[in-house]
Amino acid sequence: MKNDDFNIMSNIKIIENLKAELLCIIGDFFKLLARGSNVAQEAILECISGAIIILYLLGERLGYSYENVDENVKKKLKLGITDEDIMEKQSKDLSRLYIHIKDRD
Repeated sequence: MKNDDFNIMSNIKIIENLKAELLCIIGDFFKLLARGSNVAQEAILECISGAIIILYLLGERLGYSYENVDENVKKKLKLGITDEDIMEKQSKDLSRLYIHIKDRD
């Protein structure tokens, strides 16, 4: 087997594992939310941060740099802000997130 073939197979396996991990985290997240107010806030935060990390890693494995992902997120947020998305109208969530991400740069 060629080295390139091994790298491609290895990359596919990693992508499949990341996809499976993401599904598990999303499932855990929904289970936690279904439990109601008795849920440990730390467990919810673990799911959210874990999903974000996996999505960044998955994006990179698919050929998108972390910077590409961040720029695309900012672009989508700007669009939601200018189009007055419901989240933006009600609580300015998109503007606050945009500022947060922009300030990281």
